[in-house]
Amino acid sequence: MSSTIIAPSILAADFSRLGDEVESVVRAGADWIHLDIMDGHFVPNITFGPAIVKALRQRTCRPFDCHLMIAPADNYIAAFADAGCDIITVHAEAGPHLDRTLQMIRSLGRRAGVSLNPSTPEQIIEYIIDRVDLVLLMTVNPGFGGQSFIPAVIEKIKRVRQIIGDRQIDLQVDGGISLETAPLVRAAGANVLVAGSAVFNGNSEAEYEVNIRAIRRAADQAYSLDVREAR
Repeated sequence: MSSTIIAPSILAADFSRLGDEVESVVRAGADWIHLDIMDGHFVPNITFGPAIVKALRQRTCRPFDCHLMIAPADNYIAAFADAGCDIITVHAEAGPHLDRTLQMIRSLGRRAGVSLNPSTPEQIIEYIIDRVDLVLLMTVNPGFGGQSFIPAVIEKIKRVRQIIGDRQIDLQVDGGISLETAPLVRAAGANVLVAGSAVFNGNSEAEYEVNIRAIRRAADQAYSLDVREAR
């Protein structure tokens, strides 16, 4: 069984000591570091840009999972690639030519992802599925951390998993991930979970480790049970 990938969102970290927080959460067991990039235009919030990412890159070798909630995205992709992002994910609505955008990301030697908002139909990825390395499904409306999970996305996860089929594409979910929701999305077919407040709750490395282990265990158990029932 493949263990669930946990990608803590540093949006929930202590911004006054962001580099230390990244190192702490990595030691606590984070597989990836999720970077929520918001522009105050595509979503109603502003976070940070390539300079912060570049500074954080020096603090860990873990994959940087960059979620661009910006529009237009194309003008900034090279800057985030240069800053050290390993995975660059854009929203389907963030530019006029999604196929070209995904090709651009891959041409820079980065893994390409596409993100779908809760109301974005999954059929949009059918035409670019062989251009992507990751599909990110939002289980909240993007723009703020700490929102409540939208249950209707569970069925959408299952449908996207069917579209992916046996392709080597990660299926990631972001929003409202907790001990209660992690098993639901893992059983539905997601293998990468973005968690913010559920990981950074407690403000200490020891507590981050407890949180990550609990989320991973809950998700892995649900996946294992689902596999056994499918046989």
